[in-house]
Amino acid sequence: MKRYLFFDSEKCSACGACALACMDQNDIDIPAGEQPFRSTFTLEEKNGALSFYSVSCMHCADAPCVMGCPCGCLTKDPETGFTLYDNTNCISCHSCAMACPYGIPTFGTDGKMRKCDACIERQKAGLLPACAKICPTGALTLLSEDEFKERQASEQRKKARLMMEKQLA
Repeated sequence: MKRYLFFDSEKCSACGACALACMDQNDIDIPAGEQPFRSTFTLEEKNGALSFYSVSCMHCADAPCVMGCPCGCLTKDPETGFTLYDNTNCISCHSCAMACPYGIPTFGTDGKMRKCDACIERQKAGLLPACAKICPTGALTLLSEDEFKERQASEQRKKARLMMEKQLA
């Protein structure tokens, strides 16, 4: 069954708990220069409004990183739909990072590519990804394909309603 890590920016406070849980789960060595798989940030608009975000691999349906890797280190998991990696044959060419429109793949101290795999081993054990489990506001959730489609439809209805309200005002 396909699954999706869904991010709700209206619930996010950019507290960073998801990023810390990810760093802990994946043994990210920040002092050695390794980059975390998940980052949080705050965006301030011109009118002073703040938006909060938590960003990681988008697990794109047509993942350019998969096509960009000449060694076959990246694959799409047919069961979950997540973009997974096995860097055993990684030659550190950075083709995956250059192909990714979001700049997601990072490289460990060994020079090999690493990225978010949606904590696939945790999921296989019946657990949530570390970022979704720890999120105190529920901004990050793991959804089934049906739940994801319903959430997307709900968001589209909400945006359409807001647009109509703006036009009527």
